[in-house]
Amino acid sequence: MAEFDVATTRKTLFGALLDARDRFGRGRVALEDPERQPLSFGRLVLGALVLGRKLAGLTKLREHVGVLLPNVQGIAVTLFGLNAFGRVPAFLNFTAGIRNLAAACDVAGIGTIVTSRRFVEQGKLDDVIAALGEGRQILWLEDVRETITSFDKLRGLVDSWFARRVHAQAGTGPDDDGVVLFTSGSEGRPKGVVLSNANLVANAYQVKAHAGGVLTPDDVFFNPLPIFHSFGLTAGLLTAILNGMKSVLYPSPLHYRQIPKLIAGTHATIVLATDTFLQGYARAAGENDLKTVRYVIAGAERVKDETRALWSRHGTVILEGYGATECSPVIAVSLPDRNRPGSAGPILPGIEWRLDPVEGIHEGGRLHVRGPNVMKGYLDPAAPGGIRPPEGGWHDTGDIVTVDDRMVTIRGRAKRFAKIGGEMVSLAAIEAMTQSLWSEFSHVVVSLPDSRKGEQIVLITEKPDADRDVLLAHAQAQGFPELWVPRAILVAGIPVLGSGKTDYAAATEMAQRLRAML
Repeated sequence: MAEFDVATTRKTLFGALLDARDRFGRGRVALEDPERQPLSFGRLVLGALVLGRKLAGLTKLREHVGVLLPNVQGIAVTLFGLNAFGRVPAFLNFTAGIRNLAAACDVAGIGTIVTSRRFVEQGKLDDVIAALGEGRQILWLEDVRETITSFDKLRGLVDSWFARRVHAQAGTGPDDDGVVLFTSGSEGRPKGVVLSNANLVANAYQVKAHAGGVLTPDDVFFNPLPIFHSFGLTAGLLTAILNGMKSVLYPSPLHYRQIPKLIAGTHATIVLATDTFLQGYARAAGENDLKTVRYVIAGAERVKDETRALWSRHGTVILEGYGATECSPVIAVSLPDRNRPGSAGPILPGIEWRLDPVEGIHEGGRLHVRGPNVMKGYLDPAAPGGIRPPEGGWHDTGDIVTVDDRMVTIRGRAKRFAKIGGEMVSLAAIEAMTQSLWSEFSHVVVSLPDSRKGEQIVLITEKPDADRDVLLAHAQAQGFPELWVPRAILVAGIPVLGSGKTDYAAATEMAQRLRAML
């Protein structure tokens, strides 16, 4: 683990990009996408200045500007371009549905949305844009690019040589808003999370310091995770670029057959994804498609033993991590020499932590963290433009964990414990127990109100012939009491959010409908 100095994080995103350009060279490749036209650090800065100046002429200083774009080079150019001129990108989750998107725009005060005609057409998002466009300005990147003249390009070239001076005119500081992200809504209505420039830079630098000599300038990150998700933004894009490595962006994590081929074509050495997606890539990959991949960084959900086995056949080690949007997001990540299946690895340098006791929980506690990567706060829906900061700088993760020598093991979400007959039951533990029996299928466990015992447990599984008696026998063999075995089993597809996380809200609604029918 290299030394981490908080003072080095006191910069803006665009300032950190300029530092990377000057340190690693203008000609070094920073970005690539499926178009296979690599973008160097010098050209990324130039593109950000040209596009950013155009967007600045159509928006206001400090304005939250909605960004509705896929994972291609254009989203990175837009991010750094807006930041260079003191605008704040608010990344919109285009898989969230019109209602959630409209709510996000309202809470963030978004009056302008940057998007692309090609993306909207391919993604069949016309209805979404029509709804969001009511009372808002839609900026099409294709139209903006058509207004770029030879003079604009020449000015951008001059700006690139005096980029720090140009950026300084925006008056943006490390503690000013860097981006607005919206929580995934896996357990309810999304919230607007404001991350400062310093939060994001700190997390990118913390990961590099934590990894020490594991990551090298020659590493190539392959990132199919959407930038509207903090894992995709920081781990997949910023950690690579701000530390001088190349990030390969891909617009959809669901293209199981295409992604392994592109991993091979770009000689990617680091892949970032969730367990659900990783299984798909490993199964679809040809014999040599994944041979360049040294490590997979997995987050957002627990990594199954089967997933580790699938990737080990390709000679790849999976390093599991843990984070929260409110923490920019990485809190802990495993290392090659500290890689214990079931653990999310050691807490990053610069992060303080504490465990608060939870009634009925006898092992571990509720994790609170504080550090340079912890958010400015949540947008306040009751006060437009207002931010509710974490009390005392401490963020309550809502997760029940144990910590041993800074190694974090997640026992479950506090919200994902059910109280049955006075006993606290971990839904995540039941999922893991079920997974150990039917490892080739996906499962999710939810709890519903019960008039007799307080709550009842329902298993939703993709195994067509799931049998409760078989599950009960397995549970008892594993030492679980019958109380922990789901009372009902629903065979159905597991609802998943665009970020790759299980959609617990949808899963609970599904279980409620089943009970109503019965």
